Amino acid sequence: MALTSDEVYASLAARHFGPLSRDIEPGVVRKVPTGIADLDSIVDGGFPSGSTVLLLGDIGAGMQEYIYTAASKIAIVNQRPDSRHYYLGDHCDDSDLPDKICYVTFARSRDVILRELVASFNEEYFEAFRDCTVFKDFSAAYFRHSVVPPSWADGEDLFELPTGNVLEDLVTFLDDNASGAIVIIDSLTDLAVSEAVEMKDLVTTVKGLQRAAKRWDGLVYLMLTRGILERRHEQMLMDSVDGCLTFEWKGFARSSARQRYMYVEKFTSVLPHLPREKIARFPTMVTANHGLVVVYMERIA
Repeated sequence: MALTSDEVYASLAARHFGPLSRDIEPGVVRKVPTGIADLDSIVDGGFPSGSTVLLLGDIGAGMQEYIYTAASKIAIVNQRPDSRHYYLGDHCDDSDLPDKICYVTFARSRDVILRELVASFNEEYFEAFRDCTVFKDFSAAYFRHSVVPPSWADGEDLFELPTGNVLEDLVTFLDDNASGAIVIIDSLTDLAVSEAVEMKDLVTTVKGLQRAAKRWDGLVYLMLTRGILERRHEQMLMDSVDGCLTFEWKGFARSSARQRYMYVEKFTSVLPHLPREKIARFPTMVTANHGLVVVYMERIA
């Protein structure tokens, strides 16, 4: 079925997402650790449970390393609960730990991701991520109408997918697997540049995902490379999520050095509670033994 009308997508969203049934308790905000200890200390234990977070990043500026670090540390703590303070810090004692990681890809295979991780981080991070992550590779559906031959795509058999339509099958997979999980969608960029996916359908799906995630009690990360889409399309996607973390490179005058930065660009339920001195850009670095870490804070003028 071709997804070209608002009526079709409204029906799809109603079937899969439905109304929210949980009563909301005023003043009670459950948190999920990000896995980045210094960030969790800044946002008081993590992001609100059920949040959909857009990771918007310059190429190579730390977005992928953030995901690998967050997922690996959550996986390690799930395997060894006694290591919670060491990997998550002291600000996450009352936060809810997701019990699994769901990693969704469209153009990149599980093997490519694991090769990246084993080349970047130590063995402990790699093994925990590998053993605790549920991978879903939609390459067969994604490359179906492209010039890429099936032998190159090497994803799951198209006939094993419910519809063969990448957005509909994504919804079905999340409905079955996302509860209580950290969900990583790698990436919105792949979907946005695909000729098989209309931008309005992608935006509508993200809006429905934001609604459904409130029932799942985890976190949903959506990755988007900055500067690929038109600015208005970036803004439409940013407007469709709860929060946005931005990753960027900054250079220095009279120097060839560059620094990675991360900052909270949007988060309605987080920013109002941050002290003014913590509304900042966070210089970051990546190491094999600690993943992505915050170096210090720089106030945003």
